[in-house]
Amino acid sequence: MRFIFRLASFGALCVAVIAATMDSIASVSASQFVVTPLRLAWVEIAPASLVGFRAFVETKIGASAWRMVDAWFLPQPAFAVLLGLALLLWMVGYKKPSPAGRFAA
Repeated sequence: MRFIFRLASFGALCVAVIAATMDSIASVSASQFVVTPLRLAWVEIAPASLVGFRAFVETKIGASAWRMVDAWFLPQPAFAVLLGLALLLWMVGYKKPSPAGRFAA
């Protein structure tokens, strides 16, 4: 199970680096700071999944929770949200080193 979390963390990290690279290229070409919000990136990649996520949140948690997600979470920079997700998944899949050492039985 830890392997799955670490693999998902690696995937989120890769996508975050791609998003940050795209933002930096757009910033250089526009000669100003450009950041892609998570909503725009999500709509460009998979618009149907955003609608499905909205329905899931509204049915499981409530409409007020969706308004909070819509107002606070989706306008955040995509690379920052993905970096945070990668960190969270890595922490869940982390394996503490053995206190006895690497070669202990």
